[in-house]
Amino acid sequence: MNRVHRWLCRSSGWKKMLEETILPSVVDGLDLGDNLLEVGPGPGLTTDWLRRRLNQLTAVEIDRQLAQSLANRMRGTNVRVIRGDGAVLPFRDNTFSGAVAFTMLHHVPSVELQNKLFEEVCRVIRPGSVFAGVDSTDSLRMRLLHIYDTLVPIDPSALAARLQSAGFTRISVNTVGRGFRFSAICP
Repeated sequence: MNRVHRWLCRSSGWKKMLEETILPSVVDGLDLGDNLLEVGPGPGLTTDWLRRRLNQLTAVEIDRQLAQSLANRMRGTNVRVIRGDGAVLPFRDNTFSGAVAFTMLHHVPSVELQNKLFEEVCRVIRPGSVFAGVDSTDSLRMRLLHIYDTLVPIDPSALAARLQSAGFTRISVNTVGRGFRFSAICP
């Protein structure tokens, strides 16, 4: 992430929007189980909110600095932080009771790697478990925020087919404001 994006993702305004609006709207009514996987937590604002609602949370972050900072901050909690790539998850099949990805999918550098991430998530969550999340849609604002940063926006109208190709069923994709939320079940 570029410097402006790092600042925004740590800001109190973004934290408030996440905690009061975005996160509740995504997970409301979903059974995330007892051992959740969070892909791409970044600085961990979503991790902070999730860990208070779960028994065990594993966060996988590809950025070395972000992973180390989050691991240090989460030491002694119910959160395990792994530095790793969501498209090549270092876990056995059926390990987790569910998975989430919040405003990070557009940082995966290609459609092919996004699809591989979807396949990997389906592989590591238990049958009947949910994969849910939210992301932003393409816009001038998003492009400006991502100058000198990775931006591969997901077309919400194509996401259901992509998740289905990765092995998911009972897929729901809803556009909201400047983004979309989704949920899907791994059979």
